[in-house]
Amino acid sequence: MNQTQHRPRGTARLVAGLLATGVTLAVGHAVAGFVAPGSSPFLAVADSVVDRVPAPVREVTIDALGTADKPALLIGLAAILLLAGAIVGLLERPRRPAGSLVLVVLALIGVLAAATRPSAGPAWVLPTLLGALAGVVALRLMVGALFADGAPASAPGAASTAAAPATHPGPDRRRFLVLAGSAVAVIAAAGVTGVALTRRAADVVAERAGLRLPRVLSGNAAAPIPAEVVPDAPGVTSFLTRNEEFYRIDTALRVPALTTTDWRLRIHGLVEREIELDWQSLMSRETQERIVTLTCVSNEVGGDLAGTATWIGFPIADLLAEAGILPEADMLLSTSVDGWTAGTPLDALTDGRDALLAVGMNGEPLPLEHGYPVRQVVPGLYGYVSATKWVVDWEVTRFDRASAYWTDRGWAEKGPIRTASRIDRPAPLAELTPGPNVVAGTAWAQHRGIERVELRVDDGPWQDASLSDEYSIDTWRMWSWSWDAQPGLHTLHVRATDSTGEVQTETRQAPIPGGATGWHNRTFRVTA
Repeated sequence: MNQTQHRPRGTARLVAGLLATGVTLAVGHAVAGFVAPGSSPFLAVADSVVDRVPAPVREVTIDALGTADKPALLIGLAAILLLAGAIVGLLERPRRPAGSLVLVVLALIGVLAAATRPSAGPAWVLPTLLGALAGVVALRLMVGALFADGAPASAPGAASTAAAPATHPGPDRRRFLVLAGSAVAVIAAAGVTGVALTRRAADVVAERAGLRLPRVLSGNAAAPIPAEVVPDAPGVTSFLTRNEEFYRIDTALRVPALTTTDWRLRIHGLVEREIELDWQSLMSRETQERIVTLTCVSNEVGGDLAGTATWIGFPIADLLAEAGILPEADMLLSTSVDGWTAGTPLDALTDGRDALLAVGMNGEPLPLEHGYPVRQVVPGLYGYVSATKWVVDWEVTRFDRASAYWTDRGWAEKGPIRTASRIDRPAPLAELTPGPNVVAGTAWAQHRGIERVELRVDDGPWQDASLSDEYSIDTWRMWSWSWDAQPGLHTLHVRATDSTGEVQTETRQAPIPGGATGWHNRTFRVTA
């Protein structure tokens, strides 16, 4: 074979490998439409990566990318598969199916990922197996066409008076193009199935748009927010966080699509009687409206993974009382529809705080990404031990008998929120003018409340900030401070004291295992 024949054949094998990998994923995704969306090979592997990534790597990723961590993972996984597909094609030969073996190894990874998902059943391995079978067949056929025989050679022992020109295997280009076009068609057909997979999500969106929240009786409504709760300073953080601006940190690469018709909550375990709630039985109960600040344990010092919303829901304590908690129980293990779990201390759900099974957020049904149709809201605890979204199962149990998703990965067991404070304005490295400048921010210590906020310029003495009125001990508290700035480069530190008298520690600690600690600071230049 001459060099000009080899080059196009190598390029064509690369294309064949990419198409075969695409067929594997496409057929797997299509079959998953009949099994379960999470059994799709691509999604199963991506979900497994989320589950198995080391906690320090996860925290660095969240700190760097915030809520863009999930798209970044999917893009990165797609890039790896493109590279793998190219390698599959370049290695494949008719008599040496090395590329097919690589494809089988990739399929085994997909099978393992699908089979070990929390909600997986035996059928979850089928999408990857059938996809791999289709991909290997496509690869063998396309590469076979590239190495099809040319003109037939003379039969052994045949007489010839003149040397016949040597014949070499040559590509059957027409056959290859037909097969490649067929592979593209298979991938496109899977796209149609993908539309069917997303149709359920569209149904949930339509249902949510027409859903009316249950009426809240006047005695159960949240108290109005006084004007004195927010300081009169430009650029301060809004007391209530809009739904579209509320932080979202979870393990769901795709938002679960759960309708109110399909939603159920099973309460079982160490209870006197098992209960199963559906949407109608939940709606028949008396609702409460409460304003609560939530905080993510992944929030770095000075981070923005905290937000306050008005929640409408049903007291968790009342629902547990209906089931009758047995005396030895000390934990509620809640499970999301996608298999994620959280272990919440029962004391925090039954001590009178406003722990809710929420259905509304800021006057609307829960947004899909924030747990529609039902989620938990528990003041005073980080979300990883309390704020289960898309919740469908409650097992009343004990901490010495069960564990949850993040505690299995080295995080603290009970997750009380640490006292924190943050400078929100001026912006970092802002250039200020000498004289009075307003510094403002937020502080929180949910279910304890903030008693004091202090600021320090460089290594000077601590000075008290002015606190806004406290709405409740379950919400953050705004503060402001008038700084008589002098020319030069200055660093401001902030610290808070909660209502128990505990002063926020200076010691810097990463979010792992129980929340970040340390004083937030910002540096400013005051120009003469």
